[in-house]
Amino acid sequence: MRWYRSACIPDTGRESHKTPMNRRVVITGLGCVTPLGIETTSVWRALTNGVSGVGEITSFDASSYPARIAAEVKGWSLADFAKRLGQQWTADLTPWSEHARQTQFAIGSAITAFESSGISTSTIDPKQCGVYLGCGEIFPDLTRLTTAIGSAIQTGGAGEPLEAERFQRSYAAVAPAQVDSTMEPGAAVGAIAGVLGLEGPSVNFTNACVSSAAAIGEAKEVIARGDANVMLAGGAHSMINPTGMTAFSRLKTLSMRNDDPQGASRPFDRDRDGFVAGEGATIIVLEELEHAKKRGAEIWAELRGYGSAHDAYRVTDLRPDGHSAVRSMQLALRDSQLSPSDIAYVNAHGSSTVVNDSVETTAIKNAFGESARDLAISSTKSMTGHLTTACGALEVLFCILTARHGVAPPTINYETPDPACDLDYVPNIARTMVCEHVMNNNFGFGGQNVAIVISRFVD
Repeated sequence: MRWYRSACIPDTGRESHKTPMNRRVVITGLGCVTPLGIETTSVWRALTNGVSGVGEITSFDASSYPARIAAEVKGWSLADFAKRLGQQWTADLTPWSEHARQTQFAIGSAITAFESSGISTSTIDPKQCGVYLGCGEIFPDLTRLTTAIGSAIQTGGAGEPLEAERFQRSYAAVAPAQVDSTMEPGAAVGAIAGVLGLEGPSVNFTNACVSSAAAIGEAKEVIARGDANVMLAGGAHSMINPTGMTAFSRLKTLSMRNDDPQGASRPFDRDRDGFVAGEGATIIVLEELEHAKKRGAEIWAELRGYGSAHDAYRVTDLRPDGHSAVRSMQLALRDSQLSPSDIAYVNAHGSSTVVNDSVETTAIKNAFGESARDLAISSTKSMTGHLTTACGALEVLFCILTARHGVAPPTINYETPDPACDLDYVPNIARTMVCEHVMNNNFGFGGQNVAIVISRFVD
């Protein structure tokens, strides 16, 4: 039985004020565009073989930047993707092929997930199918837009133009498509809903590194409470651009192992020195169980639990005791009606920063108690880099595949144990194991914490 807090019942501080819901939520479709590839099977193969997607930055000249490495998506474009799909998609997707990189990633992932689920708009009620995404800032396109406006204002002779003339020049410099694609992180939500004809609940979450995990968790709640039967959920992002890499460099969060790109992301290792930026998108299809069974859908796994809590501490640091990270894990366990000993594997946030990895280790110990020593824990960011707002969705995908196949992916580049990180991080080699229930952790700048529980589907 599922539960959610009723908004119409006063909260007296007790946990008992709940409304029961029985609708189970399963995963029936998968789609991704990642630094390890764009097809789920090949991405999973690369991940479990410990392949790194990190290399020198190619999308812009980063030769003067402190960090010159990233995990980029290479050899993929929405235009090429549309051609491979065939004529029926080309007309719908061509207008979006000039939009922001992350928007294109999201559209491609959504179509792949939608088609893999076997759903079509002719067989479902479009009002019962929505889109919840976690997409972040679109820096490079916004930079180009403001540069175009600035250049237009300065054109036309010496002296400061009158305000009316300034507006006219700015107006002429900006095309409507530029506004949509550069100023709205949630453009992908509208694009996907429009291309697929979906009329259900649709929202974009911009909540730092938990954005896409929160989108998946909240989409589960939409289905559980009966507001939709199907939700496309996930996220997309790319900060591999001059503005994004400058921002991360100023925060001193990036690895400086420029001479060893594939060895740079080393979560939980004593010699870790920061994360590696990644990019891409992942979207999954969530569906109410009976709805999925009625149409004979293939069920990959069940989304069993979701928990969210806030640190209310500092912008860039977790609380040292991991208090709210613990709370998010406990809430996800409670929502799933599982105990700590039921969880076999945790896909950690594991960003490869000194503070995050040690605090997450402490939080896992506090959330799982004695069971923490029995957990297999890994950070797949060691291979994919950190996809920022899209990282949670990709790691939920990996949890789905872990539960499905009974294989825990490794933490690569784990060479020197850190006394502050003293749990089992599945070092360097994937592990075959029983994985009935697994958890994904995501923590974000600003103090957000999200945990999600994925279970192998049992009818």
